[in-house]
Amino acid sequence: MDPVAHAFSGSAIAAAGLRRVTPLATAALVIGAVIPDIDGVIMLDEYAALAHRRGLTHGIAAVFVFPLLVTCLLLLWDKWVRRPRNPAAEPAQAVQLFLFTALGVVLHLFFDWLNNYGVRLLMPFDDRWFYGDAMFIIDPWLWLMLGGVTFVTWSARRLTLVAWTVLAILLSLPMFLSELVAPTARVLWLLVLFTLVLIRWRWPLQQMSARRTATVSRVVLIVTAAYIGLNIASSAAARMQVHAIATAQGIAVTDVMVGPVAVNPLRGTVIVQTDDAYLTGQWNWLSSPRLELEPSELPSLIQDPRTQSAANTSEAQNFLRWSRYPYALIESANDGGYTVKFHDVRFADFDDAISGPKVELDRNFEVLSVD
Repeated sequence: MDPVAHAFSGSAIAAAGLRRVTPLATAALVIGAVIPDIDGVIMLDEYAALAHRRGLTHGIAAVFVFPLLVTCLLLLWDKWVRRPRNPAAEPAQAVQLFLFTALGVVLHLFFDWLNNYGVRLLMPFDDRWFYGDAMFIIDPWLWLMLGGVTFVTWSARRLTLVAWTVLAILLSLPMFLSELVAPTARVLWLLVLFTLVLIRWRWPLQQMSARRTATVSRVVLIVTAAYIGLNIASSAAARMQVHAIATAQGIAVTDVMVGPVAVNPLRGTVIVQTDDAYLTGQWNWLSSPRLELEPSELPSLIQDPRTQSAANTSEAQNFLRWSRYPYALIESANDGGYTVKFHDVRFADFDDAISGPKVELDRNFEVLSVD
């Protein structure tokens, strides 16, 4: 998921009551929920970054290493900054900070598993990718639920309200600028925002007890968990139906993905993999028929000798280490050589937002250049 959803997941859990267990509990939960994405700021070239993304920092070892580091930093902050400012303050508890940071990291890994980008949960022991295929990588409904809890809990000061207003505007931009968002979704978005503002106006934070705020937060977290669970179940059911329909049509299916789309959890993008090609299409729970496959196949060409030669480059190896449904486009050059361009079917419609290297070969399939 995106960094906003990760941060909101930690703050929402804190709002449900854990923030009162120990000082700096909220910091531990939020930092734990966002710190695995530190791999995104490591300066690597494009394809090396893909090969290492959601790896070491998103594996089982991270659940223990990150909490240890974060706990040490928070305890130092507690000792040298927070308590000197307020000598009467209760000291932070190391064990609770460790556990809360670990909970934040686990939430991060779970949220990243939910989408079709995937996560390598067993790193550094196993490089396999795991995919939930249940929710789009940016889910505005998660923003509203988890962010709404955070807003209701932390919005007492005027400056804080200004910051929340700016954030609400920024998060609303994709809803109103993207062509993928239906008008009904935009109306629902505005209604929920209006409801949050009404709650804050009707029940100022000063008039809401900590217990009532925590209760509201828990209810919203239960609704959020139900929403996520329904998406997981819906994706699994759709995948089973697509597999059955494709098999009944005589397609030798080796794998199926029903990937989530933005905003609408009732629709999905379909990839049906065979031994040497892919079929793509759309899934819609409200349509009849629910599955619409494109009539033409997309050859993978991964076993083509030209592709195999191009795949020996480090750039292609890094891309293929990340890719789930790789395919190659091969063009003949005027000098008798070839151009091999790597792609992944999951992102074929995103205007090369995520695509592989372009490898130039001579007529003997020797590599001339890589772009």
